Amino acid sequence: MPRKFKQELRGLGTGMIMDEKGYILTNNHVVAGATEIKVLLANGKRYPAKLIGTDPKTDLAVIKISAKDPLPHVVFGDSDKVEVGQWVVAIGHPRGLDQTVTQGIISAKHRRGIMDPSSYQDYLQTDAAINPGNSGGPLLNLKGEVIGVNAAIATQSGGFEGIGFAIPSNMALHIAKELI
Repeated sequence: MPRKFKQELRGLGTGMIMDEKGYILTNNHVVAGATEIKVLLANGKRYPAKLIGTDPKTDLAVIKISAKDPLPHVVFGDSDKVEVGQWVVAIGHPRGLDQTVTQGIISAKHRRGIMDPSSYQDYLQTDAAINPGNSGGPLLNLKGEVIGVNAAIATQSGGFEGIGFAIPSNMALHIAKELI
């Protein structure tokens, strides 16, 4: 008999620590409307987080945690160098299942018309599984560099159907620096 997971997923998402100071990049839709933000790291430590800034047009947000010691952080790659057919890895927290890793390829670049026409319109398309809860997580090249921020899926079922979208890292990093 298949296992069924039932869990409240309100505001559940993923993020990535950008630097040792504790700035975390995620999606705006993950933190929008939140009155309290809590961060659970892969090592099990929990931190309260402060909202630093949001950019609804690109669906990006930066939050910050304070830790005693420097934090491990991601390394950003150059999303302009991404090639269609290139292997990628998506890491996230889909449906509350932490540290989930999926793989796929870059299916297309410069995808437009994905969401509201007044919003950001230059996505990387991937077939790496991206599900609810993966939003804000990294899309990585095989060097382990962040080349995108997982942001959306095209779905009729509400789950993954092989079409995921990520905001290219160059745009995400540019916006994050403006927000900080």
